[in-house]
Amino acid sequence: MTTKPLQSAIEKKIKAGQKAFIPYIMAGDGGLKAIRKQILFLQNEGVTAIELGIPFTDPVADGPVIQEAGSRALKEGANLKVILNEMAQFKEDIQVPLIIMSYLNPILAYGIEKFVAKCEEVGIAGLIIPDLPVEESEMIRSKLITSPVALVQLVSLTSPQNRIEKIAKAAEGFIYAVTVNGITGVRNEFGKSLDAHLHNLKEISDIPVLAGFGISTPEQVEKIGAMADGVIVGSAIVKAFHEGNESAIKALLPKVVVND
Repeated sequence: MTTKPLQSAIEKKIKAGQKAFIPYIMAGDGGLKAIRKQILFLQNEGVTAIELGIPFTDPVADGPVIQEAGSRALKEGANLKVILNEMAQFKEDIQVPLIIMSYLNPILAYGIEKFVAKCEEVGIAGLIIPDLPVEESEMIRSKLITSPVALVQLVSLTSPQNRIEKIAKAAEGFIYAVTVNGITGVRNEFGKSLDAHLHNLKEISDIPVLAGFGISTPEQVEKIGAMADGVIVGSAIVKAFHEGNESAIKALLPKVVVND
């Protein structure tokens, strides 16, 4: 099977002796024009890829910071269709892989085939659909067989081994290893089982394993990044953009480089 661009970008980073770093932004928080500004800022800072959250009224996996950002974005008129149309206006400026994080309902409302075609047109490299279990993912996966768009799978700490193996087999781009039991948001500490969980995923997976949920400080980026192929940081990035604190975002980035 041909390696999709998202996986290639992550593996290129790993081969260069670095850890992948994927920041999450809430598309439309701060207005639709902020999407371009935030993407280009992160791209210029050398991130591996960027995850764009689509605001949704009932976000079951999101903590308070991302929920509030989603509410602000919805008030700005942001939705899946509007966001994709806005991104089409500056797709030539984007060199970094973009990942859409959306709940399933907006995609169904858009129309799956139409949505996939629009993602390809805009240059989206990956999809994360947190409320779409692997057992029901064929409705999306079947439309991506010949597409450059990767369907990223999430694995929780509580997943049994046989299900982890099933998810790993279906995963594209990278495996999203959820580091906590619960919603997104800042955490002061992580469970003792996390190291073993990430080691297990790396043992059985043929594609990179990235850790996300609750990672919010440079120290956590470094510590958890050392256990995986990279990290995803959400709430801390969303909060920093909302507060206009770009230096806080820059402070996270140097920790992803592995010292030789």
